[in-house]
Amino acid sequence: MARNTQLAFLLMAGVSLTASQAYAGSFMLREQSTIGLGQGFAGVAAGSAGLSSMYWNPATMTFVPGWQSEWVLNGIFPQSDIKPYSVGGITRDWPSTGDIGQDSFLAAGYTSYQVNDRLWIGLATNTPFGLVTKNPFNAPGQVYARTSKVASFDINPNIAYKVTDWLSVGVGFQAMYFKTRLSQAVRPEPNMPSATLRGDSWGYGFTAGVTITPIEGTVVGIGYRSSVKQDLEGNLRTPLGRTGVKADLELPDQLTIGITQTVTPDLTLSAGFEWTKWSRFGVIPVIATSGPATGGQVATLPFKYDDGYYVSVGGEYAWSPELTLRAGLGYEWSPISDFNRDLRLPDSDRIHASIGLGYKINNKLSVDLAYSHLFTVNGDIKLNARNPHYVGLPYFAKTDSSVDIVSASLTYRWDDPGEPNQPGIFK
Repeated sequence: MARNTQLAFLLMAGVSLTASQAYAGSFMLREQSTIGLGQGFAGVAAGSAGLSSMYWNPATMTFVPGWQSEWVLNGIFPQSDIKPYSVGGITRDWPSTGDIGQDSFLAAGYTSYQVNDRLWIGLATNTPFGLVTKNPFNAPGQVYARTSKVASFDINPNIAYKVTDWLSVGVGFQAMYFKTRLSQAVRPEPNMPSATLRGDSWGYGFTAGVTITPIEGTVVGIGYRSSVKQDLEGNLRTPLGRTGVKADLELPDQLTIGITQTVTPDLTLSAGFEWTKWSRFGVIPVIATSGPATGGQVATLPFKYDDGYYVSVGGEYAWSPELTLRAGLGYEWSPISDFNRDLRLPDSDRIHASIGLGYKINNKLSVDLAYSHLFTVNGDIKLNARNPHYVGLPYFAKTDSSVDIVSASLTYRWDDPGEPNQPGIFK
């Protein structure tokens, strides 16, 4: 193959270098709380997830007395199989990819400190975005995807203020590290080398929220996580060499609304709504920063996502002073559809079914456990001229996906619970 022809194909192949779904619509990770997971994340913006509700709404810290910390660990076990039925215009019994989902563990940590009767300070550390999938090396659709990795780490200091007995407000600052590695074959024939795009950067944003208690037993919460702009810098490696690149993208902002209602002293019901502005992800150019193509566009990231939505209902029941039982149900509308679905991870709408429990070991220490199963409303992959990921090879497939999530957390109170509403060191 002539050098110019090969280069043209490599640049065309770069069009589909993008990441797809993780576990909360596209590559966002909702699994930031064991207590929240056990209730299907219903009411998390209104404080139903306890201390870890600060991820969605920093104002919820005002519901957490004294000095407390929470540590969360999730095991995420996805299963996703892609079964092509037509590739390159040939319809036959093509081999499936097998399970392209990669098991992973996700940790989060939270601490809040009550300075006085009105003021709280806190710190959250999270992984808001992530993805790991791996397609077989010589799969029929290898020109669309081989390995996809997205990782992030977010440091989020917060402050909350109790304005009145019925109104609290909170704000926070986000410092987020983001890293990605995406690869695919340069041609559809077997044993072709890969084109690999890598990049990382730090980005900054904010969180904000409010809680309102209109009547005793009812809490309404609204939380906002801002968009975080990432100015990725890295390189694009192909058989022709390595080129320095940059790509500017904006991770989506998110609005969460929650409500909790105390029905009896033992039973609390919750509901939630979440909107994620994935439509920020259109077609993102990748610009060369070194070599003869410096300043030119060498690839694109063709997301073209829709906005994502999630609704949920759930609740918890105090079986005894020590044991609390939880359950929840949610439905998610994915930002990925038949129009823009590809092989990196075939996201689709899904149903979330969750259960959980909490056990108070003593007045300082409690443990929580939860399990959730995600039933996907499987969508087809239709890589043709209408799909933004299309690189010239028609590819049609059925998908079969699901996710199992197990979660555990510990919550510890550092001060003396026998002295509620302690004013702290800043008297």
